[in-house]
Amino acid sequence: MAPLIVAVMPIGLVFGAVAAAKGLSSLEVLLMSALIFAGGSQFVAMDIWTHPASWNALAFSALLVNIRHVLMSASIGTKMPAFSGPAKYAAMLLLADEIWAMAEFHAGETRLTPAWYAGLALPFYCVWVLTSLAGSIAGAFVGDPKTIGLDFAFPAVFIVLVMGFWKGREAGAVLAASAVAAVIADQFLPGVWYIAAGAAAGVAATLFGSQRGEARA
Repeated sequence: MAPLIVAVMPIGLVFGAVAAAKGLSSLEVLLMSALIFAGGSQFVAMDIWTHPASWNALAFSALLVNIRHVLMSASIGTKMPAFSGPAKYAAMLLLADEIWAMAEFHAGETRLTPAWYAGLALPFYCVWVLTSLAGSIAGAFVGDPKTIGLDFAFPAVFIVLVMGFWKGREAGAVLAASAVAAVIADQFLPGVWYIAAGAAAGVAATLFGSQRGEARA
C-alpha cells in the first residue's frame, strides 16, 4: 500500500489548495475529506462550487461519481466472511478505489481479515485527510498544479490500478468501450455525465463479452 499512499499525497495537497482557492476554510477542507472521503467527487464538487453552493447539483454530481461504489462494495463484500456486521459496515465507509483494488488482489490469494483491511485502509485515510489539510494551509505556495505536473497524479494512480486487472483482450475491450463512451460524453454532454457513460459502456461490453463466451461454450 505504501506506493499508493505516496501517490495520493500530491492529490490530497492539490485538493486542499483547490478547495482553499474556492473559499473553504482549512477546517471545512478537513471535515470534507474526513467525512466524505471520496477524492473524485470532492474534486468534482470543487469544479462546480459556487457561492452560494447549488446543493442539488453537488449531490447529483457526487452520486454520479460515486455510483461505482455500489459495484465495488458488492464485489468485495462477498469476500468478507471473517468480518462481523459492524466491521463490514466500517470497512465500506473506508472503501476507496485503491483500497478496493488492493483488497481484491489480496482476496484472490488468501482470506481477508479485519486487521489486514484496517492496516490497508486507515493509513490511506489518514494521509488523505492530513494532506488535504496541508494543501489548504499551503494553498498559496502550491499554485497551479499543472505547472509542476501534479494534475496528472490522479490519472496515473488509476492507470496503475486498471493495468493490475488486465486479463487480455476481453479486459481491453471493456476499457476501450469505457474510454470511447466517456470521451464522447465529455465532448457533448455537460457536467460529469462522462463518468456514467463510461461505466455503462464498460458494463455493456462486459455483458456482451460474457454472452459471446457462453455462446462459444
